[in-house]
Amino acid sequence: QVQLVESGGGLVQDGGSLRLSCAAPGLKILINNMAWYRQAPGKQRELVASITIDGPNDYADSVKGRFTISRDNAKNMVYLQMNSLNPEDTAVYYCNANSPGYYGWGKGTLVTVSS
Repeated sequence: QVQLVESGGGLVQDGGSLRLSCAAPGLKILINNMAWYRQAPGKQRELVASITIDGPNDYADSVKGRFTISRDNAKNMVYLQMNSLNPEDTAVYYCNANSPGYYGWGKGTLVTVSS
């Protein structure tokens, strides 16, 4: 099973920006649905944004207008541009991929927003 690999997390100040990346090294199929989830301490994992090969993107209400999901189909990579970050965005961010023949998660990347 190919493991998804996230990168780009870190510590940022309130109002700052980060860009997360997710790769599927060695995966030979084009992934239909890719998404970012996050889990804050003491909370359930929630969907942040999702993207299909050719469909509209979807966002959680809490991140609309601030986060942008995009993908590079040639590389089977997905990105999450996060702007205007606030402390409520602090969480571990997970990449998810869902396609016929493959379903997987990454180990997560920590995003910490300081006030």
